[in-house]
Parts: sequence; C-alpha cells; structure tokens
Amino acid sequence: MFLFKKRSNENILKTIYSKTKLRRYTEFLLGIFIVALSYNVLILPNNIVYGIGGVGVIFKRLFNLDPALTILIGDAILIILSFFTLGFDDTKNTLVGSIMYPLMIKLTVPIANIIHIDTTDFLLLTIFGAVCTGFGLGLIFKSGFTTGGTDILNQIFAKIFKTSMGSAMIFTDGVIILSGVFIFGASTVMYSLIALYIISILTDKVVIGISRNKAFYIVTEKPSEIREFILQNISHGVTLLDARGGYTNDKEKMLLCVIPTSMYFKLKEGIEYIDKKAFFVVTDAYETRGGSVTEKIS
Repeated sequence: MFLFKKRSNENILKTIYSKTKLRRYTEFLLGIFIVALSYNVLILPNNIVYGIGGVGVIFKRLFNLDPALTILIGDAILIILSFFTLGFDDTKNTLVGSIMYPLMIKLTVPIANIIHIDTTDFLLLTIFGAVCTGFGLGLIFKSGFTTGGTDILNQIFAKIFKTSMGSAMIFTDGVIILSGVFIFGASTVMYSLIALYIISILTDKVVIGISRNKAFYIVTEKPSEIREFILQNISHGVTLLDARGGYTNDKEKMLLCVIPTSMYFKLKEGIEYIDKKAFFVVTDAYETRGGSVTEKIS
C-alpha cells in the first residue's frame, strides 16, 4: 500500500510538471541567464563575495582561475557529497542547475565585455547587482530548480548537524563572506553582506511573499490523499484537524502544514490536482519551532 501511494504521488508530480514544463524551463533559463550576466557584469568585477560564486571571486583573485571552472568543480564535489549524504532523490534536482550555472557564466562573458558601467558608485553597483541576482534566483526557485552550490551544502550541513536550513545558510555563506576579509578587506565584505541581504529578500519576493516559510490551512474532502502527498513529496509534517463549517455546521477535515517558501508552488499545484474543490489559505510563517507529524481532534 505504501509503495502504491508513493508511486501515485510521483505520478501526480510528473503530471503537474509535464503541464508546466515549457513555462518552468523558460523561467529557469531566463533566471539562470540573469544571474550569470549579473555575476559577470556586477558581482565579479566588484569582488562581491557570497555563495559558490564568492568562491569563484576569491580563486580568481588568488590564483587567476576562471570563475566558471571553479564553480563547476565546486558543484561537482558537492554533488558527489550529496549523493552519499542526501541520496539520489534529493540530489537529482540540483544536477541541471549545477551544470547550467557555470556554463551560463562562461557563455555570458562576451556580453559582459561589451557592457561598460561607471564603477565610481560602488554602493549603487552592489545594490543593482543584488537586485538582478535576487530576481534571477527567484525565477529559478519558482521553476523548481536550484543553482547547486551552497544550496547543496546547506542541505548537507543541516542533515549532518541536525539544524535548520536557515542556520545552515548563515554558517556556510557566513564562512565564505568572512573569508573575503583576508583578501579584499573589511569594506568589501560589508558590501557583500548588503548584497546577500537584498538577494535573500528579492528571491523570496519573486517566489511569493517575503517570509521563508508558508503556513497552509487546507479544508478538503480528500484529507488522506493530500496528507500522503505532503508527507511523501514535500517531506514536512502535517496536522489533521476536525473542523466544523460556521454556516452549514457540517463536519469537515482541515490540514495544517508549514513548508519552506520554495515549496509553495509544488504543494499548491498538488492540492489543486488532488481536489479541485479544496479550500485553502496560505499565510506567512515568520517563525516556526519544533515540529512533528501529528493528528489532532478538536
């Protein structure tokens, strides 16, 4: 029965993705192009250090290595580690982005060489570069992909040390940014922190809202199917509640689930596919603590 339900949920995702394939790949390619071009035009020349791209900036200065090559090698190492620590299912979705991101950086170098920008206002360049990067990353995450790099490292770190993704991001990006102090100086690192903050906000804003988590309140006639979909495909806990309609006084089932913002579209499409008549409300969840798979009866 469990295997049947798992296959059924996988078929749901395949159906959803097949219907939106053109839109998702268009968003992904546009997003990866914007991020790569922004990297070559604004991030790399100004030594803005964050994420796996920041490692490319550092190695460019220290060893004059091609940033695209540095990022590709770093992604390859992280993918291998991910296979052993996270498994194939959690790794396969990062393969496309891990290959396309450094490739697009390499392909946009000629375009970046044509673009000439006045470099006297460093703060303006930092802000604009962060805005472009955040917008591009938002399109990538919205399409269901990632750029690999520290996204993989954050998942590995969170699993090994039993911590949240937010704490993992602070640690991994923090180490990369702080390492820039010894190479580019404190002022450049402060600009990098500004860029990282803007990127995180714009990325969430493009996906949906500004919080890192969303709370779903779902009223449905098919609570078991949606519950299994959440557990198997979203990998987050869900609470099943008995509710009562205020107007009809009829008994209904309500599911409560808090998920990362990046999973919003996957769960939304899954709910609509399973039960087109389902009623659900999505709100920002600014803080969540603990969590377990529970069923409660009010």
